[in-house]
Amino acid sequence: MATVTVEINGRPYAVGCADGQEERVRALAGQFDGHVRQVAGEVGHVGDLRLFLMAGLLLADELHEARTNGAAAAPAEPAAPSTDGVAEALNAVAARLEKIAQGL
Repeated sequence: MATVTVEINGRPYAVGCADGQEERVRALAGQFDGHVRQVAGEVGHVGDLRLFLMAGLLLADELHEARTNGAAAAPAEPAAPSTDGVAEALNAVAARLEKIAQGL
């Protein structure tokens, strides 16, 4: 098993992966980092847990849309994910998750 150090929102994280998958993990981490930085730019400093949760939800939404619209022709340029109206709800969910995590 290999270990790759990736940087998310300016912080290093060691991630284990199968041998030979290091570049893929770096690429995926880069994609995730882009979403984390996008969310951070839109909602400000809310803590890593919230940023990661919101970025994860954005990626899950993109995946859902891709699966739902898989039969439709792909647009020339992928649409930018929209967080309008979602940030407030995500903040509430993240606050609840932080309370749960603090209780562990």
